[in-house]
Amino acid sequence: MATKLRLSASVDAKLIAAGQAAVTAGGAENLSSWVNEALTRQVEHDQKMQALDDFIAQYEAEHGEITQADMDRVDRQDRARAIVVRSSGAATQQLAA
Repeated sequence: MATKLRLSASVDAKLIAAGQAAVTAGGAENLSSWVNEALTRQVEHDQKMQALDDFIAQYEAEHGEITQADMDRVDRQDRARAIVVRSSGAATQQLAA
């Protein structure tokens, strides 16, 4: 088990309320564990974003800067290849019958 340290922090009231609601609903053992889990997720997120930044920097160093025009072109290509799957009202009505 990791060593725990006491923390004093000012937090928005709505976040404290959300944490307390999570504890009441059984989503966390207590407010401290809820905050610890949230901080853990933030650290993991920050690490992933840093890895993505590093990857993009390496890619651009090897292949040149990714421009808005590049992203727009790929977006158009993706949209052209996309298969749209939506239920029609008729199909929904047939299922209900």
